[in-house]
Amino acid sequence: MTVNIIGAGLAGCEAAWQCAQRGIKVNLWEMKPKKYSPAHKSENFAELVCSNSLRAKGLENAVGLLKEEMRRASSLIMECADATEVPAGGALAVDRDGFSSLVTEKIKNHPLITLISDEYKKINEDEYTIIASGPLTSDDLYDSIKEFFGESYLHFFDAAAPIVTKESIDMTKAYKKARYDKGDPDYINCPMTKDEYELFYNELINAELAPVHGADKEVVFEGCMPVETMAKRGKDTLLFGPLKPVGLEIPGTDEIPYAVVQLRMDNKEGSLYNMVGFQTHLKFGEQKRVFSMIPGLSDAEFVRFGVMHRNTFINSPNLLNCHYQTLKNPKIFFAGQITGVEGYIESASSGMVAGINMANMLLGKDFVDFPKETATGALCHYISDSSVKNFQPMNVTFGIISPSDKRFRKKREKNAYLSSRALEIFNSLNLQNY
Repeated sequence: MTVNIIGAGLAGCEAAWQCAQRGIKVNLWEMKPKKYSPAHKSENFAELVCSNSLRAKGLENAVGLLKEEMRRASSLIMECADATEVPAGGALAVDRDGFSSLVTEKIKNHPLITLISDEYKKINEDEYTIIASGPLTSDDLYDSIKEFFGESYLHFFDAAAPIVTKESIDMTKAYKKARYDKGDPDYINCPMTKDEYELFYNELINAELAPVHGADKEVVFEGCMPVETMAKRGKDTLLFGPLKPVGLEIPGTDEIPYAVVQLRMDNKEGSLYNMVGFQTHLKFGEQKRVFSMIPGLSDAEFVRFGVMHRNTFINSPNLLNCHYQTLKNPKIFFAGQITGVEGYIESASSGMVAGINMANMLLGKDFVDFPKETATGALCHYISDSSVKNFQPMNVTFGIISPSDKRFRKKREKNAYLSSRALEIFNSLNLQNY
C-alpha cells in the first residue's frame, strides 16, 4: 500500500517520515524546483520562509513541551533541528540552510520514500493521501480542495523578516546582550534615542507598501504581523512589542535605550542575522531606506528583504477529526498550516500525527488518540472542535491544554506541572515502537 503525501514542507516531510518508518511506502509530491510559491526560494525541503527560530526551548513554555513530545515520537524535524541548532538564548534557532539540507538528505535517502518532482493538482479520492500543501497552496490544488469540501476557504496574510550580513552591522553602535542577561548574549541590539525612534517611526508608517494579491482585503495573523501594520496602531505600540527596550541596558552603563531593534543569528556560522519582529511587506527599496535608519544598520547589506504573501487554511473544525483525517473520506488526511495550526513546530506536529495514524490505519492498527493533556493532543482537539464558531490559526499554548485541578501560586509552577504530566502521559503511548 502506498500513501501520497502532498508537499515537502515541515508537515509533509514529518508525515512521510512517520509513515515510512512504519513500513509504509510513500510517494512524496513536491512541485519545487519546477514551480515555486511567492515565498519559497530554495530547492530543499522543509524550507523556513519566515524566522529561523523554532521558539522557546524550556518546558515552562507550551511550544517547548511540544518539541519534547515530538522528540519522544522520533520526529525527523526535531532530530534535524537539534543537529543544526545555532545560539539563540532561551530559544531553539537553527541554521536555516543546514536544517533544510539535512531534512532533504534524510528524506531522499529513505528507501520507502519516492520523490515525485511535480505539481499535484487534483485530489484522487480513491488513493490514500495526506495533503500538506501549506498556506501557499497552488491554484489548481486550491480549487480541487475547495471542490472536495464544497465550501470556501478562510484566509490571512503572513510576512517574513529581512536578513542582513553580520559584517555589515556597525558594532560601534550596536551591542550583544540577552534581555535581562538571561542566557548567553546571542542577540545583537541596535539602540535608539527618542529622537531617532520618532524619525524612524514617521518614515515607517509613511513608507510605500508592495501590492498585495490574492484576496479582497488584508487579514493579518497577530503572531506574524508586519511591523508597519503594528506601528500604525499607535506611536508606542512598537515600544511594547519588538522594539521593547527593558532588560537591554547598554553595556557598562545603567542606561536603558528608548527603543531597541534586536537581530538574531540566522545561520550556524553567525554570518547572517534576521531582524526580530520585522516581518514586512514594504517595497524592497523602502525597506532598504527605512531600516537603514536604525543605528548600526546604516550600511547594512540585506541578503533577503521581507515579503508578504497569502496564507490559506481550511475550516478544520467542520472538516477534520482529531487525527487530521477528513470527515468526508477516511482515505484523505490534511496536515500543516493549511489545517489552522500556526508555527513551524505546530505544523510538523500535525504532520507527525497524520503520518502515524495514516500508517496505523493501513497496518490495521488502532489510531493513536493524543490526549488533551498533551501539547500534541491539545492541537489535535483544537482544530477538530466543532463548537468553535470563529476558527482562527492557533499556536500551541497552555491555554488549550487540559487544566489541572491543583492550585499553584505561580504560573511557572503550574506550567511545570502541566509539562511533567503531559510527558508522563505521552511516554505511555509508546510511539517509538514502530
